[in-house]
Amino acid sequence: MALRIFETDPAAMPKAAFADDTVGRFHPGKSVDGLPVALSEWRITTGDKAVADAVAQLFGGSVVDTESASERHLEVQTDRAKVLVVLDGPESVTSDLKLWNGSNLVHHCDGVEFLSPEDLAGRPCGCPTLMEDRKAAHKRKMGPGPAISITFTLADDPELGTFRCQTGSWKLAEVLHELDNALTRVGAPALAELALEHVEYDTKAGRHVSYYKPTVKVLKAYNDAIADQRE
Repeated sequence: MALRIFETDPAAMPKAAFADDTVGRFHPGKSVDGLPVALSEWRITTGDKAVADAVAQLFGGSVVDTESASERHLEVQTDRAKVLVVLDGPESVTSDLKLWNGSNLVHHCDGVEFLSPEDLAGRPCGCPTLMEDRKAAHKRKMGPGPAISITFTLADDPELGTFRCQTGSWKLAEVLHELDNALTRVGAPALAELALEHVEYDTKAGRHVSYYKPTVKVLKAYNDAIADQRE
């Protein structure tokens, strides 16, 4: 798991207390009229009708063929904000920083060095050292943002195949070190809760803020969870 996004600004780290091998994607949002919209329940896309039917049965919703050109043209809007998943160690979570101009990747780094293209890989990327400055640059579309990928199987049906969740959440990026530590401690496939958490508060200026953020909470070793069910 790449965690260098905090290397130049350690004070920002919260203190501790298609064509791929996946059968479907979990989405925390969707695009409506070209604009991103956050969701309160997971949306799942796949190109496999059997997978779509299975997740609809497990998590609610119905299968809709969006008739898009994407290989994952089947969509299920579930009624679940929380899903139990199985993560196969720290390698199940990867992260870096990317800036896109349409479909063109114009900046790809780990917060310290370029990761691509090949002629720039390993060179200093020039990103701001402070996390808040990076967020501000990304908001102005002048700097990269988190590109986090989580691969997992479903605890309710592991044989269904491997799923992926991709997110650009800064909130999740800020706690990836905690997830890495938890998965390392388990040292084996881990049972975890993949959730969309509702955050709501009022700013000092009196503005009400409400949004959903993706979270991952490691619960226990998956084998221990199976043993608990058998008792």
